Amino acid sequence: MNWRRLWSGMAIIAGLSCSAFAQLRVATYNISNYDGSTRTAALKSVFYGAFQSRQFAPDVIVCQEFLTGPSLSTFVGLLNSAPGSPGDWTAAPFVDGADTESVCCFRTSKVDFLGYDVVSIGSSSTSNHPRNILRYDFGLKNYAGESAKFSYYSTHMKAGSFENDKARRLIESQRIRTNAEGLPSGRAFLLGGDFNIQTSSETAYVHLVESAVNESGRLFDPINRPGSWVNNGNFRFIHTQDPAGGGGVDDRFDQILLSSGLIDGQGFEYIGDASIPFSTTTWNDPIHSYRCWGNDGTSFNLPLTITGNQNVGPTIAQALITSANTSGHLPVFLDLRVPPKMAVSKTEIYFGKVFQSAKPIKRSFSVMNSADVALWNQVGISDLEYSVSIVGNGFLMSTGNYLESPASGSNAHEVWLDTRTPGRKTATITLQSNDPDVPDQTITLTGTVIATNGR
Repeated sequence: MNWRRLWSGMAIIAGLSCSAFAQLRVATYNISNYDGSTRTAALKSVFYGAFQSRQFAPDVIVCQEFLTGPSLSTFVGLLNSAPGSPGDWTAAPFVDGADTESVCCFRTSKVDFLGYDVVSIGSSSTSNHPRNILRYDFGLKNYAGESAKFSYYSTHMKAGSFENDKARRLIESQRIRTNAEGLPSGRAFLLGGDFNIQTSSETAYVHLVESAVNESGRLFDPINRPGSWVNNGNFRFIHTQDPAGGGGVDDRFDQILLSSGLIDGQGFEYIGDASIPFSTTTWNDPIHSYRCWGNDGTSFNLPLTITGNQNVGPTIAQALITSANTSGHLPVFLDLRVPPKMAVSKTEIYFGKVFQSAKPIKRSFSVMNSADVALWNQVGISDLEYSVSIVGNGFLMSTGNYLESPASGSNAHEVWLDTRTPGRKTATITLQSNDPDVPDQTITLTGTVIATNGR
């Protein structure tokens, strides 16, 4: 177990109730046949209402069951006008297709939109998936490297338990994984949506998460909770459907799955530990940032609890029921930590001309994790991991591996000019890091030792 990663994740998750946290929050929400004409006040409360300082407040969200392009414009408007909203929401282009549509909305201060892809066109054919599969591509704000980019797939798979329903879901899974296999090397990716899958043993789900010859398109459940989810109280904290209807909350239809690069404990990553299963005793698992917004575990096979709802309180709980449009779903979100950036205080160190002696001369430089704490907050940025090596003659310093968090200021390093022998001295310090934009930096060292001629 990676204890440093676990401890860091728990420290952040313990503070997730604070709405000031600035990590990247991604979400999915089946919004139940949304045409933009109703539910405005309720949806504003769902997104930016607060309870015990907790808010939904995502940064990137894929939604399912939009009916028209104008309904997406209305939705963006309510996100921007909700009390407490940062007002920087926009949307990817609306793509009309068979049945209802997936959409994607995002905050322009957090991410740069790079484009979208219609992965596969849906249809009513029994040999095809029913709705379009969309992929949305993003870059983290103020980053350029491929490992700071991500693709977010939105799915709304075929409902039902007949064999043909399962076969159509498998077709969708196959097309998603095949598309993900073609993404640029190093690109992170996520899949969010309404899977309509009742058990992790269904072939469609297995195809998404199983090991295969080509692992590049493989997805992982960040909360490590496989099983038969439907009508199973062991999963009551992660059920998402149905908060308003007669069936009660008893299905894990809505999920977010992650690529391997987001759960490896390096750089751009899930805040949590994907090797540890989500709790079966609390909705507020300190190991994970993954949440089913509104579900406090007291609504198994019942409508969503309103009075006494420990997750979101009564006002937001009622708004979630209203937004579910008589049946519907709960949103799911998780938080991602952004990569570090490396900065050095000097790129050249000149020792000048010094006389030969037995005493070395010291200079120093500092290494900082310079990721934007104003945008991401200190705890929403991964640690800078870097190595130090030196090649050349006449200089001495400690080398090896180092760690720098955004909260700790800087690491100071000392380098010494060996003055015992005369001559011109040159060397290069190389720093290699997990900064996705500038992973390597160098510092040149120069100096001249003048012979004392026996003095």
